[in-house]
Amino acid sequence: MVNGLWGKKIGMTQVFNENRVIPVTAIDINNWYVTQVKTKEKDGYSAVQIGCVKDRYVGQEFSLDWVKKPKQYFSTVREVRSSDDTPVTVTVGQPADFVSMFALGDMVDVWGVTIGRGFAGGMKRHGFSGGKASHGSKLGRAPGSLSFMRSQGRVIKGKRMPGHMGTANKAIKNLQVVKVEPGLVLVKGSIPGKSGSMVFIKKK
Repeated sequence: MVNGLWGKKIGMTQVFNENRVIPVTAIDINNWYVTQVKTKEKDGYSAVQIGCVKDRYVGQEFSLDWVKKPKQYFSTVREVRSSDDTPVTVTVGQPADFVSMFALGDMVDVWGVTIGRGFAGGMKRHGFSGGKASHGSKLGRAPGSLSFMRSQGRVIKGKRMPGHMGTANKAIKNLQVVKVEPGLVLVKGSIPGKSGSMVFIKKK
């Protein structure tokens, strides 16, 4: 059995449960089809390759010609590994309807790519407090000392400094599944990525 599914982040909203407001993230799992089935005998591991159909082809009947030209018909092609060595019982061309593996209250881990922030300073990128706001301090928003090797023209590897921020693979673990509907999954809390970005949901 596959260990998760891919979806598209719609955005955040809220649902009500016994007069309590629960912030949730909506994930769209529609329009995914199986494009290839990998087996342990042939490929060395068990997995299912799935593709998300482009908007212009949504609603059309699936054709095996789509698999021959994936760049033309699919906006995204991803692979989902099998959680064990048992053969995957799916066929090429069928909808990747793996939502049945999730139930209300299940705990999941969600992977995504964080929103890109461009070049950011140390305070924004790493949460530095900055210099004192009182009279006499000239540190401001500067990062401060660069370590004891700076006099030798070196900076310690891994030093937290200004630089490119965002577009990193991040995982938010132990999120609760609040609601499961055909083509839609709601998980409690926020997940990485902007609206429209691809995320991977893995059942624990």
